Amino acid sequence: MIRPTPHVAAMSPYALAELNAPAGKRVISLSQNESLRRPSPQVSDVLVSAMTNAHLYPDPEWTELRNALAALHGIPASGILCGNGSMELIACLTLTYCDEKSAVLAPAHAYPFFRTAAGLARARYDTAPEVGVTASVDTLLAAVQPDTRIVFVANPGNPTGTRIPRAELDRLRKGLRGDILLVIDEAYGEFADHLGEPLFDLVSRGDTVILRTFSKAYGLAGIRVGWGLFPENIASEVRKVMNPNNVSVAGQTAAATALSDQAYMRETCAITAGLRDGFSNRLRKVGFYIAESFTNFALIRFYDAQAAQQADAILRAEGVVARAQSVAGLPDCLRVTVGTAEDLDLAASLLEHRAKGGKA
Repeated sequence: MIRPTPHVAAMSPYALAELNAPAGKRVISLSQNESLRRPSPQVSDVLVSAMTNAHLYPDPEWTELRNALAALHGIPASGILCGNGSMELIACLTLTYCDEKSAVLAPAHAYPFFRTAAGLARARYDTAPEVGVTASVDTLLAAVQPDTRIVFVANPGNPTGTRIPRAELDRLRKGLRGDILLVIDEAYGEFADHLGEPLFDLVSRGDTVILRTFSKAYGLAGIRVGWGLFPENIASEVRKVMNPNNVSVAGQTAAATALSDQAYMRETCAITAGLRDGFSNRLRKVGFYIAESFTNFALIRFYDAQAAQQADAILRAEGVVARAQSVAGLPDCLRVTVGTAEDLDLAASLLEHRAKGGKA
């Protein structure tokens, strides 16, 4: 019998959304934090022409995309790495800087892929309690161990939607040892950019990485393009474990084109925030607890895990697929992605009816 390595055999598969509905019902996926809108119309205009070069390998330096990102954010192109989604960059960072003698630390309700990445590198995965459903700098610093090598923080958080302010992230970085890499995953950063707290300058310290993606605000989840700003010495090491042709011709073209249409992206964020807040406030009025979100989803907390499971079943009976959060340590919660106004109205109506019939 051919056996996997012990550390892979010990890992749990990454939990995927179960996108199914009863017979005769349309699947309404509010489970994967996809954009409620398609990408900028300019993207479809360039993809056909981009594919005339499909017989060639993509640019391994992502030159056009790198330069566009650098110009938009006022950052050095030399520190930018692009990935097949930001998940690739998370995994490569962990493989580069962790092994079986080290540990990865994250908030208790952090993005579950951080745990997967630690497992791939054979590192121990530690967590720090959150305050409510918000990452806590104090508990993270208290949880640091002598073998901690990377601290991951998603800000805004997934699946919580909450965020910690720049001043707290500064305090976290200053409180960590110099040999600990801080990785701040801003997959939902565009939804919070209006707050005016950019983080890219932290990278100049040499011990911090900032990650972003085109999957959310730019509506390119199916294209798979992530990116990050790295200290140049860290970038050179991480590139050793990256696929040198990781972002396709279509991906690079689509991302650079989407980036050029900032007005469309900002409009997407504004529409999303309006629908998110309307949905959240509607459910708060009937007794649900929903933390303030800075993302394209809302985390709904129920009376207990059983109530969350019952609500999930009620939604699924009508084809509405939310995302249970037991894997993130929140068995009493469901995460609902902001979809169309009609789909959110159906979800809210079903949950309102549930609340009127008993414990929310």
